Order: sequence, then C-alpha cells, then structure tokens
Amino acid sequence: MQDRYLPIGIQTFDEIRRLNAVYVDKTHLMYRLVTGGKNYFLSRPRRFGKSLLISTLRSYFEGRKDLFEGLAIEQLEKNWVRYPVLHFSLSVKRIVELEDVAYLLDNVLRDMENLYGINAMTDRSQFGLRMKDLVYQAYAQTHQKVVLLIDEYDAPLLDTMHDKTLFHAVRQKLRDFFSPIKDLDSKLQFVFITGISKFNQLSIFSELNNLTNISMEDEYAAICGITKEEIVEQLKPEIQNMAQALEIKPETVLSRLKRKYDGYHFSAQSPDIYNPLSLLKSLREKAFKNYWFDTGTPTHVTEMLSQYILRPEELEGFSAGEMDFNIAFEIAETPIPMLYQSGYLTIKSCKNNIYKLGFPNEEVRVSFIKGLAPYYTNATATRNNA
Repeated sequence: MQDRYLPIGIQTFDEIRRLNAVYVDKTHLMYRLVTGGKNYFLSRPRRFGKSLLISTLRSYFEGRKDLFEGLAIEQLEKNWVRYPVLHFSLSVKRIVELEDVAYLLDNVLRDMENLYGINAMTDRSQFGLRMKDLVYQAYAQTHQKVVLLIDEYDAPLLDTMHDKTLFHAVRQKLRDFFSPIKDLDSKLQFVFITGISKFNQLSIFSELNNLTNISMEDEYAAICGITKEEIVEQLKPEIQNMAQALEIKPETVLSRLKRKYDGYHFSAQSPDIYNPLSLLKSLREKAFKNYWFDTGTPTHVTEMLSQYILRPEELEGFSAGEMDFNIAFEIAETPIPMLYQSGYLTIKSCKNNIYKLGFPNEEVRVSFIKGLAPYYTNATATRNNA
C-alpha cells in the first residue's frame, strides 16, 4: 500500500488539506468548543498540535467550508459564516532583550493591520491601543464580530525566565498588549488563547477574568494529541505499512507504539493521548526511535532543572493537588509544575482530587534520564560542594 503524506512539521490547516496530507479529524471537538462558549484558554506541552488547532479554527471562522470536506464538522455546521480573524503567534522570535519583544509585537500587529488595510498609529509602541484599533476597524469593515486567536502567548516569558529583571519588563509589555481584550468583548465573537503555562501563573491576564480554562477538562482532553481510537480508525494504512515493513503483526506495531509514545493524560478522566509528533515520525520512518529530546527541549526547562536536586525515580508516583499545577514557575519550590506543563510528566491517575504523576511513556523517560541528566546532576554536585 502506498504511503500517505504525513504532515510532520506542518502547522497550517489549509496547507495540510491542500497537500491532501493525513489529518486526524478533531473538528467534532472544535465544533463543540465554538458552539459551547466564547472565551477559552488551553495549556498543552510543545509538539502537541496547539498551532494546528489554532490554524484550523482560523479556517473555520473564515468560512472556508471547502477545506472541511469529508470531516466531521461538514455535517455539524449548517450555517458557515465568514468572520474577521486576528491571528497572533508569539513564538516566532526568541526574546533575548526587551527590544526583541517590542519588535515581535510590532510585527505581529503589522501583519494583521496590513491584512485589513489599516495604517498603524503614529506611536507604534502603543501595542494595546493598536490591538484595540485593529478590532474596531475589522469590525467596521466587515460588520461582523471579530475572532481573536493567540498562539503561544507565553513564549516571550518562557524565553526570559532566567533573567528576573527582563522577565518582569517583558511581562509588562505583554500585559499592555492584552489589556484591551476585556473591554472589547462586545466586538468579539470568539477568543482562543494557547500556551504551555497556565495564564493565571504569569499575571498578564489579571483583568481578563472571563476566560474558560479547558486545560484540565475531560470534555476537551483529546482536542490535541492523538488517541488510540483515532489511530485505529484514521491511521490504519500507516499501521499496516509499518507492520509490513518490519515484518511484524499490526497488533505488535500498536503495542510498541503505545509503550513508546502513549500515556499522556490531561484531566482526571482523560483518554490515553499519544504525542502526535513522535507518533507521526515513527510511522513515517517505520522505526521506534526516541524523538522527544531530539526535537528540542525548551531552554527554560534545562535552566530551571539545574536549580533542583532530584532523582528520576522521585518523579514516579508524585502526588499533586489541582492547585499544584497552577504554581508559577518562577516561585515553584519543585520542578513539578514545569515538568508537567513541558510534557515530561503527566497524570497517571486521580482519586479524591489527588493526582498521581509520572513519566508518560518509555520515550520520555529515556529522554529525561539521558538528555537532562547533566542538568540535575550538576545541581546535585554544586550543592554537595557548597
């Protein structure tokens, strides 16, 4: 059977559909989301498809019905409406100094201003006012409420966590950028914000108290990532091709994929979730390799881990309450919140609102021990020599 195109590294929905690449259909969950509320926040680790979800939402709200042919939402949505969409990604530039965040915000705003033919304000550093003007102008031009999509809102903050002075300055810039959103509610149709860390950790949405945080809701636990059922139903040709190439049974392929890349849980009753990037790489290469660390570990993880003394075995069966997931990275007394939100730990079970955490799978366990060992080993050595 001929291999289908697996869109590894492609995070744009319309490109995936144009290339006739494999797309694991999440549009039934997306439809539930857009018809069930208005203002949302979703936290997920890197490499879990947040950007693709944002891109899919953009295509949906732009009324591009043709792109959704054959997907679940084609049957669910009866009234396709084209809304003005403002789409910002804050991970497109690494922040090293304060000028970088100003450059980033200026550029993402300019892209949207150009899209709607809007001349930027004379003082281009007034990022919040420019955001407000964008929404009003897009609304005036189209006579439709505006959709606001913000991807990786916390990337500039995670880049600067090692430098407290810079971190607080960047946080203030972002607070100014986001501050108009609450007052624009009457002009907004839908708001969706993604990141790695929880929004209430970093205090930049202090006035935006109407966001629904779906990060740990059972209903949306599988909105990013790939479930076993989706593999069996939507990736069956890839499983068969891999089994044939390795001369093993499809059941054996599924068993090894589960052990290697499965095991994520994002709520108390979450289904098993596979890391999508590792899974698709394995299916494409027809090999069971460790892709997690090779695809890049965020700098904030390695820098923060070097501050703690820990042994990998201490992370298996770690108990946490729901509030423990919301402790700010910069004041945390353990690396647990950072490791959970970065995808190195996941929920293994939940009873009486107490969560047991651990490594999600073999790939992540090996990557942590081999790839991050120098950081926590150096921390231990430094403490012992002090």
